Amino acid sequence: MQTVIEIIAQVVLVLSSLFLILTILMHKGSGGGLSDMFGGGLTSSAGSSGVAMRNLNRITVVTAIIWLISVIVLGLLPRIFS
Repeated sequence: MQTVIEIIAQVVLVLSSLFLILTILMHKGSGGGLSDMFGGGLTSSAGSSGVAMRNLNRITVVTAIIWLISVIVLGLLPRIFS
């Protein structure tokens, strides 16, 4: 039973990690940082709607919560099944 839960938690951790990286990189930069180095300075003048940024923020927060829960589950599994 432990190995099944552990494999599921590891898969969720990897997928949420990749999705979290993707959503963080999609945020509009405030200028002068790494986002300008990757072309964020050019796209920031075009801008995006406030609703899109709010939705992206919500998706990022939910993904971070899922990531945190999977890390906690992986950390507690050895203590629960020992």
